[in-house]
Amino acid sequence: MNADPYAWIEKDLDTIYRANWYRSPQSIESCPGPRVKLAGDWLINFASNDYLGLAGDDRLIQAAMAATQEFGTGTTGSRLVGGHRDLHRQLEQSIANLKQTEDALVFSSGYLANLGAIASLVGKRDLILSDKYNHSSLKNGATLSQAQTVEYDRCNVEDVRALLTEHRDRYRKCLIVTDSVFSMDGDLCPLPQLLAVAKQFNCMVLVDEAHATGVLGARGAGCVEHFGCTGETLIQVGTLSKALGSLGGYVAADAAVIDFLRNRAPTWIYTTGLTPADTAAALEAVKIVQQEPDRRRRLQQNIQNFRDEAIANYQLPITNSLSPIFSFPLKDAATALTASSKLKEMGIFAPAIRPPTVSVSRIRISLMATHELAHLQHLAKALAQI
Repeated sequence: MNADPYAWIEKDLDTIYRANWYRSPQSIESCPGPRVKLAGDWLINFASNDYLGLAGDDRLIQAAMAATQEFGTGTTGSRLVGGHRDLHRQLEQSIANLKQTEDALVFSSGYLANLGAIASLVGKRDLILSDKYNHSSLKNGATLSQAQTVEYDRCNVEDVRALLTEHRDRYRKCLIVTDSVFSMDGDLCPLPQLLAVAKQFNCMVLVDEAHATGVLGARGAGCVEHFGCTGETLIQVGTLSKALGSLGGYVAADAAVIDFLRNRAPTWIYTTGLTPADTAAALEAVKIVQQEPDRRRRLQQNIQNFRDEAIANYQLPITNSLSPIFSFPLKDAATALTASSKLKEMGIFAPAIRPPTVSVSRIRISLMATHELAHLQHLAKALAQI
């Protein structure tokens, strides 16, 4: 018997190295924006989920500073014990107003929101139908719930219908779970059709709006608004860390659902409340999203400009047309690493996304409202060259 119970770690790390799956953080040395300083070099930033360019906005910075000066750096405890601040409630009401839901609940991260919501809504006697391409937080929330989980083919409503026909009557409750905008490919889920099937089979629906909030919909409320499903009975989960430029997560739903989660979601009950700085910054961002629709229009114009440039001038394989996320699949992890390195040499920061994050290695591109046309033209040309 090996005397070192940790000896397996080095072996597993070696396997990760040899598969070209090893990852380590790259330190950004500047404020978030369309250009960032990385290891001493200024690069055009296509690696950020700061879709509206709010993470470096002075109004968010000032709001965070003011909240820190008034309330301190941390909330010091869970919100049920002593970590609650009026700012938290103001943010929840602001999110509910944006989403046009009865109420909302703010978590300390989007990941915790998904884990807590899913694990509270269903249990051992229940069924979850989950899109195969769902985010890790949705999949791990399903595992934590101990419900029977069945994955359906990507965005395939007929597969959902077939699985419900086969399984639904054997379970007490059923929850259909999906991303609204898929984070690694940028495509949208067929939300209206999923809601119709859910009604037919008496299912709940939870949709993760992380990459849609602030980006899609006339008011920036996300895919639910984009598809005309505002007011439908469903559960919306999302983050404050992408288009809203802060940190944290939320669940927006009917008042009874939110009240239930306050009393049952372990990742809310047993977690320190969101910091005053993050809460105030997010609150300011939600206001800006509603007051400045030009940011969304600039983002959509950038999406269109990049598509036109990439297709017309370089015949690049572009399929996405609505979200700011573009995926360029490659044959293996080593090829993706080489491509990312070459892009960096050309002045572009675009990460290689590899297993186990995705099944197919790729370069993932994300656009921002603050990118200039020259940035997009340079990106298209560089991608064509590699």
